[in-house]
Amino acid sequence: MSASAEPLFLTLDHFDDPSSLIYGIGNVGRQDDGLGWAFIDELEAHQHFAQADLRCTYQLNLEDADLINGFAKVLFVDATKDPAVTSFALTRPEPRLDFSFTSHALSVPSVLATAKQCFGRVPEVHLLAIRGHEWELQMGLTESARQNLGEALTFLSTTSSTRR
Repeated sequence: MSASAEPLFLTLDHFDDPSSLIYGIGNVGRQDDGLGWAFIDELEAHQHFAQADLRCTYQLNLEDADLINGFAKVLFVDATKDPAVTSFALTRPEPRLDFSFTSHALSVPSVLATAKQCFGRVPEVHLLAIRGHEWELQMGLTESARQNLGEALTFLSTTSSTRR
C-alpha cells in the first residue's frame, strides 16, 4: 500500500457533505471481508452522514475511477489481512499503477492513478483498513473483526490516527 506517512487528524464529520463518498469494499459472504459493508451498515443504522453518498461494492474496477471523479472527498473502507494493523489504519493512498490493473479487481492506488490519467484530477482520498481474521465462505463477521470495526467507528468519531 502506498500511503502518506504523516499522521491524519480528521473525524468522520469531515465526510458529511454532498461532495463526499464513503465507499465500503468487500464480500459479506466471506466473513471478515465484509468489514467495508459493515462500516456502511453502521453509518446507515445510526442515520449518520445524511449528506455523504454511502455505497458498497465487492471489488474496485476501472469504472470506480469515473465514480470518484464526481466527488471532492472519498473514504474507502476495506478489510485488511496485514498483521501490522492490529485494529485499523487510516492512510492517504497515492496514485500508483500496480499489477492489480491487469486483474479482475483494482487496488485503491490503481483507481487513483486511473482517475488522474483519465480525468486529470484525484479527489482527496483516505483509506480506512480494518483488520480482519477469517475469510471463509460464511456470513457474518468474527468477534475480533466486529471489535475492530467498533474501535474504528469510535475512534474516528472523535479523532484520527495512522495505526492502532
